[in-house]
Amino acid sequence: MKSVIFIVLYTIALLVLFASVRCEKKDSISEGNLIVLTVATEETDGFRRFMRSAQHFNYTVKVLGKGEKWNGGGYMSPPGGGQKVRLLKAALEEVTEKDKVILFTDSYDVVFASGPRELLKKFQQARHKVVFSSETLIWPDRHLEDKHPYPKEGNRFLGSGGFMGYASNLKELVSSWTGKDNESDQLFYTRVYIDPEQRKALNITLDNKCRLFQNLNGALDEVVLKFEDGQVRARNVLYDTLPVMIHGNGPTKLQINYLGNYIPKLWTFETGCTVCSEDLRPLSGLKETEYPLMVIGIFIQQPTPFVSVFFERLLKLKYPKNRLKLFIFNQEPHHENQVVSFVKDHGMEYQAVKLIGPEEGVDAIESRNLGFAECREDSDCEYFFSVDIEVVLKNEDTLKILVELNKPLIAPMMIKPGKLWTNFWGALSADGYYARSEDYVDIVQGRRVGIWNVPYMSHVFLVKASVLRHQLSAADLFRSDTLDADMAFCRHARDQGVFMHVTNLHSFGRVLSTENYQMNHLHNDLWQIFENTVDWEERYIHENYTRIMKDKLLETPCPDVYWFPIFSEVACDHIVEEMENFGQWSGGGNKDQRIQGGYENVPTIDIHMNQINYEKEWHKFLVDYIAPITEKMYPGYYTKCTSYLNFVVRYKPDEQPLLAPHHDASTFTINVALNSKDIDYQGGGCRFLRYNCSIQAPRKGWTIMHPGRLTHYHEGLPTTGGVRYIAVSFIDP
Repeated sequence: MKSVIFIVLYTIALLVLFASVRCEKKDSISEGNLIVLTVATEETDGFRRFMRSAQHFNYTVKVLGKGEKWNGGGYMSPPGGGQKVRLLKAALEEVTEKDKVILFTDSYDVVFASGPRELLKKFQQARHKVVFSSETLIWPDRHLEDKHPYPKEGNRFLGSGGFMGYASNLKELVSSWTGKDNESDQLFYTRVYIDPEQRKALNITLDNKCRLFQNLNGALDEVVLKFEDGQVRARNVLYDTLPVMIHGNGPTKLQINYLGNYIPKLWTFETGCTVCSEDLRPLSGLKETEYPLMVIGIFIQQPTPFVSVFFERLLKLKYPKNRLKLFIFNQEPHHENQVVSFVKDHGMEYQAVKLIGPEEGVDAIESRNLGFAECREDSDCEYFFSVDIEVVLKNEDTLKILVELNKPLIAPMMIKPGKLWTNFWGALSADGYYARSEDYVDIVQGRRVGIWNVPYMSHVFLVKASVLRHQLSAADLFRSDTLDADMAFCRHARDQGVFMHVTNLHSFGRVLSTENYQMNHLHNDLWQIFENTVDWEERYIHENYTRIMKDKLLETPCPDVYWFPIFSEVACDHIVEEMENFGQWSGGGNKDQRIQGGYENVPTIDIHMNQINYEKEWHKFLVDYIAPITEKMYPGYYTKCTSYLNFVVRYKPDEQPLLAPHHDASTFTINVALNSKDIDYQGGGCRFLRYNCSIQAPRKGWTIMHPGRLTHYHEGLPTTGGVRYIAVSFIDP
């Protein structure tokens, strides 16, 4: 009997459940009944982001107020937004079907995180005719706080940036609006909501747990990104909900920009960047005359290493020079010769060159404004590329890549080798300075690759001329009483709603360190081996150095004597010129107070590295570039180069043409040829007597490495013409 009763009850339960499911399906709101309304008087970057997210989920959006002047105030100004109520009221008059559900939302700082089906389902589950977004903070009238009803759980206060309801209810809601465009829409809706009779009559509730709408103001600690199954959502960890819409209301524009780098599905761990190939401006196939005209602004505002190398790289950029105009600002007299030399030798290759030198008295901030004006006022100019002299543009396609990405304002990500420094900030602190975003390290280290909306960029960027003529048309974008020029510019861009993007889709280059840059030498870049090691190496180490072991470039001209490339031609020239500029060559006698004991057994005409304050730099060179070769070629021998003598020798027929047979006072010796036989001198070379083996045609930039004491008795062969220079180091453990 009990089993029969159980079966009957179970059957009834199933029927009830089935009926409820059928009823729910029958009563669910059709997506065709949803109308999405928003207000946008102009197409900003934020609006385009909103529309892209809407299109991703197949929302159909009707935009109100196109072409109107916006009179509703801004988020930094006193309460406004009444213009939105007026436009909504007019739009609702055109909706005659009672079963239509209206979603009314802001757009400049909003993104959709899910589609209409989830939106309508959650709206139905709210069991009210009108649902407003909720906030933890009351705005704009704190005196009304006590009149707000207390929910069982969740946010207490109304937000007007997003709400939805049946058309008839919303018509009644806005029917009493008679305010001005600059009056507060949120205050209007709040007064309706806190009136118990109106709240009941209109059947209004708040989305207290952020199931539909997530307002970020006052809730930043509650919202995190949720990556799952190739999708990206914002999760409210306080209420464990997944909001359908995310709103960067009030002062949370940077946070919505950060979330908008991922939502909806802009970047996922499974797919990487899904939108990086959208809305491109391809240049391939264009004739050179069809490339967009660009003004390149080059700014030299402090003493900087490798300035001549900067201009060498500028010349190598793969962009038609007849479509480039140069605006060069140089504030440093120290670099005037390098700049003038470049303009003299290559200025005619460009469409135009404008140079502002230190004698003109233009300050650094004004130079930036003048650079923008150079493009803004040229009707043919389509882009302005701003680059500081300390930027190392390694990627010759940089200009093409940035143009093709087709962003209003975009920077190539630049690094400093071995550091987490880049030319962008992922977030800002409360006082507007640097803060690290959660994804910063991943972006810098290349674990996340894409195009990123950031709050700050510096040193190098590309901006569209149309942006300079419209949103950034102010004449003084870089000046501020409290901020650096780059910070002031970025603040102006943020205030005008211009998105700043940085891309790490490619490797672009790096930024030099300008700290501790000495200017008291002829070739100051030689001293940059510590501050800018990578650049020093590229400039001064032989291009084939890394191939020595791999491609067997190391030769053995005599027993236990090794010959390999070490210095570039530029390095050789700079070392020689530096020594001649110093000019204090030794007399070549046995008495020598520069060395311990004051006596030299085998004297040469030379200058020691410590005389030009190059001893520690040369030691680093020995440790980093010579010691690794030594350890491979002399197995079991490891040197830290702790005991050594380093000097440059000069051989001249009428001064000191040769060097008598001798042993070096070292464990091993390197001897670097600093100039070329038969070009700079005749004769010369080195002969190892025990092996009757000579090296008579040393290659410029190559070094001979051989044991010093006991085994390798050697002599310097006569220089018969010209001047021969070699760099010598006696090296011990």
